[in-house]
Amino acid sequence: MKIIEGKMPFKGHETYYRIVNPAGSKTPLLLLHGGPGSTHNYLEVLDPLAELDDRPLVMYDQIGCGLSMVTGQPELFTAQVWKEELMALRDYLKLDQVHILGQSWGGMLQQIYQIEEQPTGVKSYIFSSTLSSAKLWREEGMRRVNLMPAVHRQAILKAEESGNYQSSDYLEALNVFMERYCCGPVTEDSPACLKREKSAGSEAYMVGWGPNEFTPTGTLSGFEYTDHLREIAQPSLVISGAMDLSSPYIAKTMYDNLPNAEWELFQYSRHMCYIDETEKYINVLIDWLNRKD
Repeated sequence: MKIIEGKMPFKGHETYYRIVNPAGSKTPLLLLHGGPGSTHNYLEVLDPLAELDDRPLVMYDQIGCGLSMVTGQPELFTAQVWKEELMALRDYLKLDQVHILGQSWGGMLQQIYQIEEQPTGVKSYIFSSTLSSAKLWREEGMRRVNLMPAVHRQAILKAEESGNYQSSDYLEALNVFMERYCCGPVTEDSPACLKREKSAGSEAYMVGWGPNEFTPTGTLSGFEYTDHLREIAQPSLVISGAMDLSSPYIAKTMYDNLPNAEWELFQYSRHMCYIDETEKYINVLIDWLNRKD
C-alpha cells in the first residue's frame, strides 16, 4: 500500500503530512490528532482502513510536535494558529472534498474550524473522544478524581492547591488516572506505531491545555462550544468509550446538541477507542463513511 510523506511550509516552519493510499477512489478521510502535541503516530493504527475501503487517509503532525516540532515560540500554540494550519493543509493538498475525524483536542479543532470558517467540501465530521466544553471536561475529570482511592485523590488535590505537579505521589496518582481513563502502558505487544520513538509536544500541551487532563489553564481553557454545536449541519458521528476521558455524559452532551448526529459508544474502550477496539472502530468508520460519501 503506497504511502506518501511530505512537508508543507507554514509560518516559517514545516508541517509534516502522511497520505496512505493516495490513489484511493473514495473521498479522503483527514485525521486530526489530539493533545495538543500528541503527534499523528497513534492514528497509524487506522492505516488498514485505507486499503479495506479504497480511501485515502491523510494525517499530519500539528505545529509544535512530532515531525513538525517547534519549541520556544508559545505564541504559535493557539487555536487560531492550529486552525490556520488545517486550512493551509487542505489547500496545499487540494483536499476539496473530505471527511474529517478529530480525536480529543482534534475534535475541538474541528468545531473551531467549522463554526468560525464554515468551510466547503466537508462531507461529515467524526468527533472521537472529544469535548465541547473545557469546563465540563474539568468537572467530569475531577468527579472521577474524587472516586479514586484516598491516597491518590489527596495527592492530586494537593498538587491542584499548591501548583506543584512534580511530586512523586502526584505523578503516581496521575499515572493511575490516565491508565484507567486514557490508555495503558506501551508493551512489546503494542502496535508498532506506538512503540516508535516520537517527539511529543510537551510545550504545546502545557501552553495550549495545561499540566494535566483535568486542569485546563492554557490558551484553550476558555473553549466553550456546546451552544454552537447546533450550527454544525454536516452529518456528525460522536465516538466515545465507556471509560473514556470523554465520559458518556460529555459525549451525550455533544450528541444532544448536534442537529444531525449519531453516537457510537464503545463498551470496552478508554480514550483511544481505536487502540482498545481497533477492528470495531475501523468497521464503524467504514460504515459511516460509505453512508455519508
